[in-house]
Amino acid sequence: MSSLQDQLDEITANTRHLVQAERLAIGERAIAELFASGIEERILPVGAAAPEFTLRDSSNKAVCSQDLLALGPLVVKFFRGRWCPYCMTELEAWRDLYGQIREHGALMVAVSPQTQRQSDFMVGQHGLPFPVLHDPGNALAEQFGLVYTVPDYLREYYRSILVNIPFVNGEESWQLPLPATYVLAKDRKVLFAEAHADFRVRPEPEEALAEVLALHGR
Repeated sequence: MSSLQDQLDEITANTRHLVQAERLAIGERAIAELFASGIEERILPVGAAAPEFTLRDSSNKAVCSQDLLALGPLVVKFFRGRWCPYCMTELEAWRDLYGQIREHGALMVAVSPQTQRQSDFMVGQHGLPFPVLHDPGNALAEQFGLVYTVPDYLREYYRSILVNIPFVNGEESWQLPLPATYVLAKDRKVLFAEAHADFRVRPEPEEALAEVLALHGR
């Protein structure tokens, strides 16, 4: 079976085949600028204490991190939205590993600024077994150091391909989180933290899962 990154690279290759070079250059510029901002160096690091949170899932049920961590370690997966094919491919990879996560006493949540209605569509369409939580205005993602504002020239590009982020997120800020993967121990200590300015790059779920397995073996 191909790795997650192989699947994401295939999306990138297909995009390069289908999209004009000058349009591709818009996205490349945005990635380069985001990387140059140093945002990757400012994310909540391994060893830090993760913030507590209570967010609502796609069915409007309140989900509290304290309750989840009382049961075991927690994988927290920040993603941009259901409009992002890279995010959906990644979440499907996690869906397929969810049985292993639960076998080892851990839980998982996915967190996005998109509205609960968007998440409800997504959970049904992709058969996601873990809660998909609404982070209004990226308030939680901000505490993890993940939030950036989409530049004006990229907003125009998104509009041209019918990605209406203010509509999807239910607010006008044009802010998004870096896609990020965290593993939290029961005491909220960060055991694994990875986020990339280039949204086309994601850690293999097995890398994060290894931290859960190591905890299980202790």
